Amino acid sequence: MEGDVAHLSDFTGAPQARTTGPAGLRPQEDTGCAELRAAAHAVTALYRSHALGLTRLAFIVLGDRQSAEDVVQEAFCGLFRAWDRLPEDTNVLGYLRVSVVNGCRTVIRRRKRTPQSLAIPPAPSAEAAMLVGEERRAAVAALRRLPPRQREALVLRYFADLPEQETAEAMGISRGTVKSTTARALAALGRMLREDQ
Repeated sequence: MEGDVAHLSDFTGAPQARTTGPAGLRPQEDTGCAELRAAAHAVTALYRSHALGLTRLAFIVLGDRQSAEDVVQEAFCGLFRAWDRLPEDTNVLGYLRVSVVNGCRTVIRRRKRTPQSLAIPPAPSAEAAMLVGEERRAAVAALRRLPPRQREALVLRYFADLPEQETAEAMGISRGTVKSTTARALAALGRMLREDQ
């Protein structure tokens, strides 16, 4: 699902048939409208194929379905806005993962700046319960208590099932840092789960 590699060229065809996004449109030209439709079609196809998996990833990091959906939607909007500027060999799924991880970081930073008395805790919903599942509640609760970087590393490595290199790219850190962060996170998670029993 998330480990698939899709490049921009998979959606744009040959380089001469390059899709141009909103920044390069000239409304009086029919080709501009056709290119905009082609870009919208490509991003829509990506959304249909990968939005749910990316939303699950964001949900596990954030613990809030609405925020997770917002982060994923903004990632796809950002992809659409940047479509005409991306090189043909761009790994679009990697691009989206990085956008989602960065969006989650932004949400977490905003939450830290919001006084706790004003923060409204997210209400659990039927959809949220379905995403997490009964058997995972304790693990997810412990996962949410980890520092954000450790949580990101575990979610990308074990939930999204990304190799270390792709996890490093998504997080913007080295492969060795992924290994050490993941090891520390697993140890901390194990301690928390033992203490909660």
